[in-house]
This record gives sequence, C-alpha cells and structure tokens, in this order.
Amino acid sequence: MLTHAATVVSAAVAAAVVPQGLLLPESVVQSAPFKILAAFVAINTLVYGTLAAAKALPKVHAPAWFGGRNRRAQNRSIFPEPPEHDS
Repeated sequence: MLTHAATVVSAAVAAAVVPQGLLLPESVVQSAPFKILAAFVAINTLVYGTLAAAKALPKVHAPAWFGGRNRRAQNRSIFPEPPEHDS
C-alpha cells in the first residue's frame, strides 16, 4: 500500500509529466465533422456491443414455442422404442 505522502508525490509527478486538459483544442472538438465522427463511433459501439451480447446468449429456437403440428404420428427412428408392457 502506498502511504499518503507517496500518493501525493506520485500525483505531483503524474501532473508534471502528463499535460492537463483536452488532447485536442476546443475548436476541433466543437466542430461539425468531429461531432459527426463522435456520433458514428457511438452508434458503432452500440451495434457491436449488442451483437456481442446476442452472441453470448443461448440460441432461441422459435419452432419449439409452438405445438406439434409438424410432429410425426409414428416414431421413424432407426432406434425403435422399447415395446410397451400391459400392466
């Protein structure tokens, strides 16, 4: 753990090395092309985030929601069901 004095010194060194404020001038950030680019990046981020979340979720099989209209009346498997016993 850093002591309070070490934290203050490291903050002072970081402030001296890294310039404070925006990386670009305010005139560039407030320009129309920059705003369009920022909107495009925001929408792109939302789309790719949604796609990533959708890919991580389990698949949804819509035919399983509805009744068996498309079910066979008889088992046509190569593995027959065991015979039923009358009890």
